[in-house]
Amino acid sequence: QVQLVESGGGLVQAGGSLRLSCAASGSIFSINFMGWYRQVPGKLRELVAAITSGGSTNYADSVKGRFTISRDNAKNTVYLQMNSLKPEDTAVYYCNVILVGPAAYWGQGTQVTVSS
Repeated sequence: QVQLVESGGGLVQAGGSLRLSCAASGSIFSINFMGWYRQVPGKLRELVAAITSGGSTNYADSVKGRFTISRDNAKNTVYLQMNSLKPEDTAVYYCNVILVGPAAYWGQGTQVTVSS
């Protein structure tokens, strides 16, 4: 079993920054994909940013240039640095990890609220 623990969410004013972290622990042999999704009530969960084991990254158009995803393979941790936050970034952010195998796991979600 794999556990994902997220941290770093909170309330911030527009233009501010937050850094999300997601640490994976448990029966981990090899992590392939790590990503962050977000969801607002009434809408589908959407991919925000992703990073592969080789370091390739992908971003939603709405966050390009403002968000940066990174990972520490030694710690099985993925980060999301969010700068220049906007009210429309308000959502519950979920960490997603896909192991080689494959097997996928989700974090419990962390609330990010950006006030105008």
